[in-house]
Amino acid sequence: MLLRELLAGVDVVAIHAPLDMEIPAVCHSSRDVTPGAMFVAIAGYETDGHRYIPDAVEAGAGVVVCEWKQPKDAPWIQVRDSRRALARLGANWYGRPAESMKIVGVTGTNGKTSITYLLKSVLERAVQAKVGLIGTICNMVGDERLETERTTPESFELQGLLARMRDAGCTHVVMECSSHALFLHRVDEIPFAVGAFTNLTEDHLDFHKTMEEYGKAKAALFRLCSEGVFNLDDPSAKTMMASATCRCFTVGCCEQAELRAENIRLAADHVELDAVEGAHRAHLRVGIPGRFTVSNSLVTLGIARKLGIGLDEAVRALAQAKGVKGRIEVVPAPGKDYTVLIDYAHTPDGLENLLRSVRDFCKGRIVLVFGCGGDRDREKRPKMGAIAVKYADFVIVTSDNPRTEEPNEIIREILAGTENTETPVLVEENRRKAIRLALQHGQKDDMIILAGKGHETYQILGTEKTHLDEREEVAAALCETE
Repeated sequence: MLLRELLAGVDVVAIHAPLDMEIPAVCHSSRDVTPGAMFVAIAGYETDGHRYIPDAVEAGAGVVVCEWKQPKDAPWIQVRDSRRALARLGANWYGRPAESMKIVGVTGTNGKTSITYLLKSVLERAVQAKVGLIGTICNMVGDERLETERTTPESFELQGLLARMRDAGCTHVVMECSSHALFLHRVDEIPFAVGAFTNLTEDHLDFHKTMEEYGKAKAALFRLCSEGVFNLDDPSAKTMMASATCRCFTVGCCEQAELRAENIRLAADHVELDAVEGAHRAHLRVGIPGRFTVSNSLVTLGIARKLGIGLDEAVRALAQAKGVKGRIEVVPAPGKDYTVLIDYAHTPDGLENLLRSVRDFCKGRIVLVFGCGGDRDREKRPKMGAIAVKYADFVIVTSDNPRTEEPNEIIREILAGTENTETPVLVEENRRKAIRLALQHGQKDDMIILAGKGHETYQILGTEKTHLDEREEVAAALCETE
């Protein structure tokens, strides 16, 4: 692609390069530079790509995109914001794929993954669409599964993924939009048909520092979309709507919601409700237990309505949806009279919602195994400890992904929230042993919950990923006791 074509719409300050030069590749890591490639120097938070410009030039970069002028003997382009520029360059390089499909973005602390999977199922059944999915567990092109490293890819890779979906015949894409992705401009240059807000609770304060800044990052989605769907049951919804430039549609259990749930009934294996929009009422039964399934269903139906799907059609399609891996996932425990659940809950609000939901249908005790991630927000650790002993009947505190922190120090900070409680609390730093300990304490009708890992099949110890699939650990532990 010619440089002048690649730069279309980029906020350029100065150019020291011939516009008719051919660009064979674009990269933002000096390790990926090939002869003639464009190297985009991103000012990052752990390292600054400008430091690697000499390495990129030595590797044969044809032109450098940067935020300040470079020596005259090297072709360069100065831009105001290299992250914003990378998003536009990616869109141009791949032929603006997002404009060929209807893109839906879902943001919020909890519920994003479940809603994207539910919506994918609704679109496939209600309008027979081929749907791309981008999110925490994996990326999908129709039924093809692609592994992923982060919730929302870097902007250039994201545009490449969208191009792959377009070329495969996808008509719709549903994607999780993390606060990091919105703040770091990864989803710039995507004209979202619909954006949706689930809730806002404490998370990622190691990055955003304050809840206000965290909320502002989430709110950016609603300046990139045409239609917005907001969970009005969450107190932050009105703040999100106040700064939105899109048309707003509200859902919730409250009377003020434009699409609301009435006659809610919770069971051990499903949720039932009446979805009401104006004078229209449709009965919904979803085979996914938990009170938060109500909110997730309402947001999913709200998005479907904004995409032009009738309420009855959306409800019929949603009723056929299945659960999501790692979200109140029942793990086989043959021959046992207790139930084992795996869930990704890793925030105070997520853990509280999980435990309260399970309490709705648990006939015995709740036995909880959980920990907190290292190198992340430390303030939530004692809060999660307090929530654990408030709602569970037996608690085992263990490791999650300790990363480079000392695991037992993380546990000590969790235990600070469990003081002055009558709830039994055990500590077992080794997560494999903690799972076995929980199973040993299992009694008739108990719900044994393994919280925090969810879909993950690894544990991060130090800087290394080691294999850890809790489903395998449960199966192995049960075999050991036979």
